[in-house]
Amino acid sequence: MNLILGLLLVAGSVLGGFAAMGGNLWVLWQPWELVIICGAATGAYIIANSRSVIADTLRSLRALVGGKPHNKEEYLELFSLLYMIIRLGKGGLSKIEGDLDQPLKSSFFKNFSYVSRNPKNVRFIADYFRLIMLGSEKAHEMESLIDTEIDTIEHELNRVPNALMIMADSLPAVGIVAAVLGVIKAMGAISEPPEVLGALIGGALVGTFLGVLLSYGFVGPLASAIRARREQELAYYIAIKASIIGFLNGYQPQICVEYARKTISEEIRPEFEEVERKMKETAEKIGLNV
Repeated sequence: MNLILGLLLVAGSVLGGFAAMGGNLWVLWQPWELVIICGAATGAYIIANSRSVIADTLRSLRALVGGKPHNKEEYLELFSLLYMIIRLGKGGLSKIEGDLDQPLKSSFFKNFSYVSRNPKNVRFIADYFRLIMLGSEKAHEMESLIDTEIDTIEHELNRVPNALMIMADSLPAVGIVAAVLGVIKAMGAISEPPEVLGALIGGALVGTFLGVLLSYGFVGPLASAIRARREQELAYYIAIKASIIGFLNGYQPQICVEYARKTISEEIRPEFEEVERKMKETAEKIGLNV
């Protein structure tokens, strides 16, 4: 909702302000200038980025309409899952060895619908608890390993916003290219009456206007919005890490979950009582006494 409202406000303010000053909006309708700018910028984007980044760009733009990547309910389910694994882990993770070996086919993980619908999240959780089960129990070593993977995930998540920001930075220059081509066209009609020549030069200058507007009014803000959303995705892994390190340091399951809860922004952080209630509900569902 914020995305659509913001885009409409940018377009409405610029076009409405121009019209309020007495400008003729039809002068700004220069479709071939737009083709030059958007086509050149899109072509450069395709040249500069891999197929996976281009596909991820389309997914990211669609995801922006959906709002935050994780809401309070999803975090409550994550905390319940972590609690169950850690509680079982106190008696030995071998009880769920099969679930950790094949988490995507596990009936245990399927009890947590929000988590299990994202294979990357499931594997992230299962892989580290499987390492612990295999004997990797030094907290500082595990923390270093998780930090390394989170850095890799962060790099992958930032590929799209970084690429879009480069595109935004180049759009004013591409707009100048369109403007120069428009001026060349105008110079070819130098013998025409002033009103015709003026219209051609005005149309050429629209290229510069469109390049700057698309850069700072649309593509740049979209890149920032995608980056902010992906930072929220990264926070999900950081919460998992906090819980795992708490487990390796020998803390009780409730404390490990509390460590994870404290890493989340207050905007979507569930209250302690909500987490306790959700853990009890999940434990009853699975048949584990809290």
